[in-house]
Amino acid sequence: MGRVGVLLLNLGGPDELEDVRPFLYNLFSDPEIIRLPFSWLQSPLAWLISTLRAKKSQENYRQIGGGSPLRQVTEAQAQALQEQLQTKGQEVNVYIGMRYWHPYTEEAIARIKRDGIEQLVILPLYPQFSISTSGSSFRLLEQLWQEDPKLSKIEYTVIPSWYQQTEYLQAMAELMAAELEQFPNPDSVHIFFSAHGVPISYVTEAGDPYQQEIEDCTALIMQTLNRPNPHTLAYQSRVGPVEWLKPYTEDALKELGEQGVHDLLVVPISFVSEHIETLQEIDIEYRELAEESGIHNFHRVPALNTHPTFIDSLANLVIEAINTPSRQFSEVIRPTKTVKMYPQERWEWGMTTTAEVWNGRIAMLGFIALVFELVSGHGLLHLVGIL
Repeated sequence: MGRVGVLLLNLGGPDELEDVRPFLYNLFSDPEIIRLPFSWLQSPLAWLISTLRAKKSQENYRQIGGGSPLRQVTEAQAQALQEQLQTKGQEVNVYIGMRYWHPYTEEAIARIKRDGIEQLVILPLYPQFSISTSGSSFRLLEQLWQEDPKLSKIEYTVIPSWYQQTEYLQAMAELMAAELEQFPNPDSVHIFFSAHGVPISYVTEAGDPYQQEIEDCTALIMQTLNRPNPHTLAYQSRVGPVEWLKPYTEDALKELGEQGVHDLLVVPISFVSEHIETLQEIDIEYRELAEESGIHNFHRVPALNTHPTFIDSLANLVIEAINTPSRQFSEVIRPTKTVKMYPQERWEWGMTTTAEVWNGRIAMLGFIALVFELVSGHGLLHLVGIL
């Protein structure tokens, strides 16, 4: 066996406040994040959204120290993983590839080539697969492999998702149990799983297994925890005019408050690292909403970060991948269940999911045209005298 490497994939985040707008631009330029009927609209729309959202996003990052800790946490995870693999007799180089900010996936691949890696394990730091997270990174990697003949010499295997991994489930249960013991009546605490949402069309039209994997993961964690607590699963972080997976976190919190729930433990189920969606969205925005709804004893389970049991789970995943036949990008981007990255969509009338998606897109195009006209002073509304 030649030199072995592990590529950890993650989203990335702005290191400083001035990085926020270009980070958002990179994010919304990805057609896996916002799918449009015409590819030429992607960059203008990304510019518009990133410009409009930059100020608010900067304020959110200011609330957690002026930037995202995701890079530092991921680097610590990579170092801990490399050391854990060494204790298991595996000499492996661990690399980090971020999708939308430094160190970019392309930078990691350049280092992998430079170091002469011959066997590569590609491990996304997303326990559950989605076309908008792991799928987007796999699509980029597939493109890099197609464009660079030198990469064909590297034998690689891809781990699409790993939420069923025993040590991962145990690590989640350990963190949850520790937080439950902080409550006066641990067994009566309502456990609230909050996962990052995706547009519902990803599931119903594109065949994304994300919702099913999140639901399965929730059940497995509760089974591993083995306690009588009631629990709820909801989805956070929605943007745009289309319908996302429900229930939405904000709605579910209000409903629990109306039901008289006072003790709540929030579990960030789709995140393994502290970042903006745990430190700001959950800890600040959702905490305030919970208190307004009558939920005054609000705790959150910390992200796994470098929890020893979690790092051990990653090491075991890598060792298993090293010793199994290689798995190609095509197998995980287009698996047996047929996850279509760019579904063939057509216009539909009526109250259908497809109609809602297209209506949302048309509304977005109209909004872009309106903003352009307000900024430039030229356009149809000026022509007919409305503006």
